[in-house]
Amino acid sequence: MSLESPPLLCLIAAVCVGLSKSGFPGVSLVTVALMAAAFPARQSTGILLPLLIFGDVCAVHAFRKHTLWAQIGRMLPPTLLGIAAGFYLMKAIPDAAFRPILGWMLLATTLLQGARTLWPGMGGNLPHTRTFAWAMGFWAGVATMVANAAGPIMAVYLLAIALPKENLVGTSAWFFLIVNVVKLPFSSALGLLNAPSLLLDLTLCPLVLLGNWLGRRVLHSLPQHVFERILLASALAASLKMIL
Repeated sequence: MSLESPPLLCLIAAVCVGLSKSGFPGVSLVTVALMAAAFPARQSTGILLPLLIFGDVCAVHAFRKHTLWAQIGRMLPPTLLGIAAGFYLMKAIPDAAFRPILGWMLLATTLLQGARTLWPGMGGNLPHTRTFAWAMGFWAGVATMVANAAGPIMAVYLLAIALPKENLVGTSAWFFLIVNVVKLPFSSALGLLNAPSLLLDLTLCPLVLLGNWLGRRVLHSLPQHVFERILLASALAASLKMIL
């Protein structure tokens, strides 16, 4: 499909990028699905990455006062290892075979966090352990490299360690800006970035800003418990989408 005239699905996906970066990470899976419907799967990954980075910059500017750098430092090392692993998986395993595996893993984590919400004592101190952080970080790195699908995973992790919504969004913003910039040379090596795709991204940036503005207005008016339920519902829907 030509990149000169973006289809309607592509325009909606750009708005969803802004929404996902302003506090609703489950929307990122909607973005991935829309882009994959508008363009071939690998091509859509290359088109989406610069838009995600632009959305990350917007989110960093809006929520820069709420970043918890200790959590970013905890998650980055395993995530970077996961990105490297995902790069080799993209060369060796078709997306159709890998995404259901990620979906089942995300589903299990989402159900676990839902159970912990109902029974707060469940799992004890597990979410605050280094083992849990490394497992989730590695998983997020693989998912973001293979399918730009780490948003719900990171959200479930940050919910599990009980971050308030502003800290969750602010920490996620810097985390994903760093991670997505790191992914650029890997995506370039896979041939996913080119001049036509970058030109299309440039035309879609205003819609990312629109989505970011809409998301921030909604986020500030949501109670914490409603915010958490929306995140879990989004992650559940995302996992089922990847499985099916």
